[in-house]
Amino acid sequence: MDRTRRRRTGALTGAVAALALTLTGGLFTGTAASAADTGARAVPKHAVTGYWQNFDNGAQVQKLGDVQDEYDIIAVSFADATGTPGEVTFNLDSAGLGGYTVDQFKADIKAKQAAGKSVIVSVGGEKGAVAVNDAASANAFADSVHELMQEYGFDGVDIDLENGLNSTYMTQALKSLAGKAGSGLVLTMAPQTIDMQSPSTEYFKTALAVKDILTVVNMQYYNSGSMLGCDGKVYSQGTVDFLTGLACIQLENGLAPSQVGIGVPASSRAAGGGYVAPEVVNNALDCLAKGTGCGSFKPSRTYPDIRGAMTWSTNWDATAGSAWSKSVGAHVHGLP
Repeated sequence: MDRTRRRRTGALTGAVAALALTLTGGLFTGTAASAADTGARAVPKHAVTGYWQNFDNGAQVQKLGDVQDEYDIIAVSFADATGTPGEVTFNLDSAGLGGYTVDQFKADIKAKQAAGKSVIVSVGGEKGAVAVNDAASANAFADSVHELMQEYGFDGVDIDLENGLNSTYMTQALKSLAGKAGSGLVLTMAPQTIDMQSPSTEYFKTALAVKDILTVVNMQYYNSGSMLGCDGKVYSQGTVDFLTGLACIQLENGLAPSQVGIGVPASSRAAGGGYVAPEVVNNALDCLAKGTGCGSFKPSRTYPDIRGAMTWSTNWDATAGSAWSKSVGAHVHGLP
């Protein structure tokens, strides 16, 4: 995700990734964890996540209070890096959002929380420059995110680092943050597809290392190109098989079903590629949860506790008449 239109396309194409991963082998081992292993706090069993844009990039400008009711987790995009490695801050774009004030923003956060929603701050995006690569920057990250939680009332943090991640020190940072924030922390991640092709990648290792405090991983199933599914076959983005076949990798390699969500663009304007109609998202969720609505790929078992779906962004959704949240939101909330 970025401040112009979309997050960047992955550096590796699906074909190259498939070849590299085939050569390394050993991808799809392990078993899915039980839902009891999750660290989700105060989030519905089946939840919809949406990114709210703290900037005007041509999508409909929203105040936080304008975010559609279907969203259970609202990720405020984005926190900004400071001159101190690992440290983040947040700067409300009052001018770009029509004079929206910090006091109004804080009041809207409280109102959303009173309505049962979680509001978290997202770190990263395509232009994000936050780096957590040593103990000092890990401490700076944890301290500064916690300070933002205290100042604005955020429920937690979303990790959307698209320019590299160090699993050792990001794990340290997130566990430190959890120690400060307590059991109510909402922790989400939005890796690119290449970041979750194998448990040996830094993003996947981080997710597994913080599984006890992790709410959901909403991988970005777009701007990707083709990728391997959990059956070893290559699937193209923009299809139901791409969603189900890639989700299966996470589901069968250590994450609980309730820690897996499907991240897609809210409209064709929101991303450079990989957009699917809302009914395709709904079919993918049904395939994973109930074994119905599948394409050519059908998982060997079902995952009824699958968490739900995510979109970039609530603003692009609003621009398209909220068609995505009306359809996918109702479907997610109707899962058993």
